[in-house]
Parts: sequence; structure tokens; C-alpha cells
Amino acid sequence: MIASNNTQTPSLADLVASARVVSLPMRTRFRGLNDREVLLFEGPNGWAEWSPFVEYEDDEAAVWLASAIEFAYGDLPELHRHRIPVNATLPAVAADSVVKTLAPFGDFRTVKIKVAEKGQTPGLDVDRIVAVRNNFPEAKIRLDANGGWSVDLAFSFIKALHGNGITPQYVEQPCATISELAQLRAKLAEANLPVKIAADESIRRVGDPLEVARAGAADIIVLKAAPLGGIERALMIAEESGLPVVVSSALDSSVGLSMGAHLAAALPRLEFDCGLGTAALLAGDVTREPLKPENGFIDVRRVQVDPMKLDVFKAEDHREDWWLARLERVAAKLS
Repeated sequence: MIASNNTQTPSLADLVASARVVSLPMRTRFRGLNDREVLLFEGPNGWAEWSPFVEYEDDEAAVWLASAIEFAYGDLPELHRHRIPVNATLPAVAADSVVKTLAPFGDFRTVKIKVAEKGQTPGLDVDRIVAVRNNFPEAKIRLDANGGWSVDLAFSFIKALHGNGITPQYVEQPCATISELAQLRAKLAEANLPVKIAADESIRRVGDPLEVARAGAADIIVLKAAPLGGIERALMIAEESGLPVVVSSALDSSVGLSMGAHLAAALPRLEFDCGLGTAALLAGDVTREPLKPENGFIDVRRVQVDPMKLDVFKAEDHREDWWLARLERVAAKLS
């Protein structure tokens, strides 16, 4: 049996009975992926998504499974809002592809731009940022480096942008470690550069998600429900950190985005647009009513999965077998 606090305990057989594995095509290559594989299963609350990236080890994948079980079988928190403001997300595309890539997001007031992609140069990042500023001059700009910069490179990059009239709202995970984030934050303050630091991987891929707050290494924390063990635990981290929160996705289907939207809706305060508009990055989804952004918002609702969509995007048999074997291994860790 699989146990979780305040959650019914589905057996592995219960999960497998409704499990469906799909491979969703991306509009643009993102995070090295052309397709996003996810496993869906249905519980008393409705559908949930389990989609730890394929390179993640079973222990980490078990945290994602606990989150999905909570969303399908557990108690849901009180909600404070029914729509969530969201940013557009720009993959590491060439500058001349910026407008086309952002078109599926419709109207937006904030855009998060991927930078420090492997194989690319800071010059290409600058070109992409300038293209956003020229084509969407009213949009707030965020950068996401996924820990790809050193302290010195991050500081120089931010300083150069600021000197040319582009001041990001914040930079997400500019450096890999908490100590580096703290150093960078101190250097920015000393130089009077008004750019905030947001922590992502330093929250969800460490043993203690509150360490970054205690170290004074970030101004904002990025919370993703699936990697943190579910909505209830993410809410506890938000409260105990004392920092403003941005809720983001892990390149989910609309089912996974629904869990993120419920987390964002359950936060007492929500000061920033959230990274939950990423259904616009998918060329296919598991529902006829995807959680795509409209006028910069997504609704807070459960997603009705369409059986025909599950058939259209069904993963190849050997990938389905891989996911079901993974589910059996990982479920055993929660028993």
C-alpha cells in the first residue's frame, strides 16, 4: 500500500488500473526535449500526473509520486483565488524566432527568458533578451539560468543589461549552489543593482528546502508542487520561508498544471505572475480544454482528460513498459 498524510492509500494495482502513458509533442525544443512523456492516473478527486524527468533517480521520483497521489486521493486546501496570473516562457531560441515562439501565449505582462543554455553564448542570450524588449516593450522580463552561471558571470551579465536599460524583475537560479546565490545577492546589493534573486533548484533539489532562506541567498522562492511532495508540503515551505513565492511548472500537461494552479490558489499571498502558462509550449495535450493562458491568466480547475487524446498521444509500447516498471519500483518506496 502507498501511504501519505491525510490521503487515502491506493495500492499499486489501483494506480496501474487507470494509468496511461502519453508522449506530448513540444512546439519548440525545451529543456533538451522535443516530446514530454507523462504518466496519468485517476483517483477519487480526478486525474493526476506523475512525470519526473526520465533521468531522475527513483528516490527523487518517489517525491513526485507522493505529490500525484495527494492530488488524486488527498484533501485539497482552501483556495483564495480562482484565476492565476501567469508569465510567458521563452525557450533558448534565436532572436528572430522570439515573436513566433511567444505567439501561443497570447497577451502577457511578464516573460521568463531561458539563458545560459548549454552550447549557447552570452551574446545569443543578449540578442534574445533585446528581441523581447524591442517587440514587447511593456513586458516585465525575468531570466532563468538553471544554475548555469558563475557568480562573476552572473554579476557581469546583470550589470551589463542594467547599463543598457534592461533591468530584469528577477533572475531565477543564476548559480548552482546556495553559497553562490548568497555571494551574488550580496554583490548586487553592494553595487545598488535592483535585481532580485529567485531560487528554484536550490529549493526543490536539496535536502532542506528552507536552507536558501536561512542563508539569505534569495529574495523569492520558486515552488513546484510535484518535486516538493505535493501542495500541502509546498504550502508549509512557503509559510516557513517567509519569502514571496512564484509557483511554476515542470513542463507539465494540463493535468499537472492544474495541481500547480491549486497550489497558487491556496497561497494566502501571491505577489508575482506564476510560471504556469507552459501548456502554450505543447503542440498536443491530454484534454480538449487545456490550461492555456488567456489574457495572462489560467483558471483554477480540475482537467477533464479526453480518452481520444490519450489514444492520439499514447506512448510507444516500450516506453509505456518503462514507465509502468518505474511506477512499480517507485511505489514500493512509499509503502
